[in-house]
Amino acid sequence: MTEKETPSKEELVELLKQGAEVWNEWRLNNLNIAIYLSGVDLGGVDLGGADLGGADLGGADLSGVNLSDANLSDANLSGANLSEADLRGANLSGANLKGANLTEGTLK
Repeated sequence: MTEKETPSKEELVELLKQGAEVWNEWRLNNLNIAIYLSGVDLGGVDLGGADLGGADLGGADLSGVNLSDANLSDANLSGANLSEADLRGANLSGANLKGANLTEGTLK
C-alpha cells in the first residue's frame, strides 16, 4: 500500500494488529486518510495508546480490547461492542457512544 492509496478495512486491521507504535507511526504519516473501521472485529487486540481520533468504529467488535490511554476523541463508536474493554485513561472527548455496549468495561 502506498501513502497515496486509501487502505481497505482489512489493511487497516492488519496495521492495528501490529500494535500502537506501528499504527501511530503510520497514522502520523497519513494524516489525510480517513479511518473507516465500521463493523470490523478487533476483539482482544491490544490498542493501548493507539491514535484512533476521528475514526469510524461504528458497530465494531472491540470486546476485551485494551484501549487504555488511546485517543478516541471525536471517534464514532455508536453501536460498538466495548464489553470488557479497558478504557482507562482513554480520551473519549467528543466520541459518539450512542448504543455502545460498555458491559463490564473499565473506565477508571
